[in-house]
Amino acid sequence: MEKFFYGENENQFGELRLPEGEGPFPVAIVIHGGFWRKPFTLEIIREVAEDLTASGFATWNIEYRRTGQEGGGYPGTLTDAAEATDYIRKLAESYPLDLNKVVTIGHSAGGHLATWIAARHRIDKNSELFITDTPLPIHGVVSLAGVNDLEMMHGVHEYRDQVLSLEPNNPTAELLGGSPEEYPERYKNASPVELLPLGVQQILVHGALDINVPIGISDYYQREAEGEGDFVKLIELPSAEHFVLTDTTSFAWETIKEELSLLVEY
Repeated sequence: MEKFFYGENENQFGELRLPEGEGPFPVAIVIHGGFWRKPFTLEIIREVAEDLTASGFATWNIEYRRTGQEGGGYPGTLTDAAEATDYIRKLAESYPLDLNKVVTIGHSAGGHLATWIAARHRIDKNSELFITDTPLPIHGVVSLAGVNDLEMMHGVHEYRDQVLSLEPNNPTAELLGGSPEEYPERYKNASPVELLPLGVQQILVHGALDINVPIGISDYYQREAEGEGDFVKLIELPSAEHFVLTDTTSFAWETIKEELSLLVEY
């Protein structure tokens, strides 16, 4: 494993792992979750990166500035993910990476970023999230319990807080600075469902028992994406909850890894 900084901030880095052999290798951009918040780092998804590397993928496990950190939230969290992705071109100058086979795989908030990265060519050029005319092309997406509809996720947390009489605790509002009513343009350019069609193959994996990110978000996203002409495969795991999807010893992970391999072969 080698660590590279794609920016000047201490959180703007990634871990590059290469499998055995000469390459060129397909590249998996691995993106951790944690509702975009400071306490959660790339360490929580490191085993996923290691397992994918052992299976023949070059992996780029990325860190990014998160809410609760200087520069985190909007737009920094998203532009960090974008810049980390484009940095693969720089890495390919020294390492045998196949730039025609770059896929993203992320969990939860990382699933949102994994899908959003593939949607960057659809962002309004007047948006703060637009940083280049030539984003690195993405071959495919694997979104694990991904928050691919930010407005819906905002509503889920708002409803929970009201029903349970809890103090406001809305990570989507933290990411974007407020509600969809307050910042409609931010939601429009940061939410994958608003940027359809993406024009790339997408695999959505979601556990039916997930109480952190409701499976209805993936179900709705798939229907909207197919309606726009995208190929989106939704794999519902009836006995899976939120965190099993990144457990490399689980039944769920074997399914995910098989789908990722098929995606790259296409």
